Amino acid sequence: MLILPFASVLPKAMAAASVLPDTTCAHMKTVYKEGACCGSPSTKVPFQIVPNPTTRLSGTNPCNNKKALTQPGMNNKNCFLNGVRNALEQAGGDVTQGYNGSINTSITPITVPYFKTTLCPVNVHWHLGAEHRSAGQFDETGTSPSNNLSPATKLPNTRRLSSVRYGYACKKYSTSNLKFNTEYPWRYCKDMHVGETYEVHWPHSSLGACGTPNQYQTPFYDGVFCGATASALGNLSLQGIASNVGVQGQVFTIINDENYYYPDLVRGMIVDSDNGMGIDVAVYTGSTTGTSRNNQECSAYAPITWQVDRKCHIISASSFDKMCADMAQMRDDMSNDLHAHGARELVWSNLTANNQQNLQR
Repeated sequence: MLILPFASVLPKAMAAASVLPDTTCAHMKTVYKEGACCGSPSTKVPFQIVPNPTTRLSGTNPCNNKKALTQPGMNNKNCFLNGVRNALEQAGGDVTQGYNGSINTSITPITVPYFKTTLCPVNVHWHLGAEHRSAGQFDETGTSPSNNLSPATKLPNTRRLSSVRYGYACKKYSTSNLKFNTEYPWRYCKDMHVGETYEVHWPHSSLGACGTPNQYQTPFYDGVFCGATASALGNLSLQGIASNVGVQGQVFTIINDENYYYPDLVRGMIVDSDNGMGIDVAVYTGSTTGTSRNNQECSAYAPITWQVDRKCHIISASSFDKMCADMAQMRDDMSNDLHAHGARELVWSNLTANNQQNLQR
């Protein structure tokens, strides 16, 4: 069984939790003691215990290794050849209101929420610091804990990845607030830190195994291309790609405070008008991101739609840990996405499309 922060949703019964850490009697004893349960059996505690059996419903994964359909044709390429742009529009770009790149594109991004289309989320992962830039929200003036990093530095091997670039930080962190400086007892996420900024991405696709146990995949490319065939991919127009593949992006600073708990981060961008979340959203076409790309080496997975919240938000560490527990319960092994990935450097204007607009609700 798993001990999770209280949420109203149980993990899927058909999930495969081989990567989840074991819940021991010591963990249960800690919850029991901290909840002052001794002699008070009716005391309510802010956790729930959910099943985590070693045997469970399983099946064949039709999305396995579907990324191979795109290789080597979609391998990274030079952004410029002999001074001439050699790549389609890239991401992550500057999403500040009013900003536009200098690539004059005819491609139209998806301008309505993905749930109003045939796309579904096929993965969730996040980057250390924001890959996008939003002036006054996550930019060069951001702040982060002194025990971590300033933007653009690299993490040592102890942070899982041998070369992880730090992106932009939000301005939420405060050295005087203990809730930004008291580490959380992480159980399911790996190498995460309270007070730090992370940009969460939810890749979406109309070719995903939507509504099935195989919907969420790692790597996300397997989910994006799950229903694809070589011939179908060969016949896709650039507009067809942008209309059928998209990513949601939302930036958070982590706090050790349950007043900021959200139970379903695995499902997609938080849209909550009461708290100003997912309301001011930039839409544009770009590419896949990550530190294997920069302003010299570009992604060939383009053009895809990006919908990025321009605002930074505070969220509890337990929200992330609950998301990691949900990811570890998925049928596909998502263990390679339970830690932060590096942030691509901000895309130059001459590699950014000029079609940024606001999401239409």
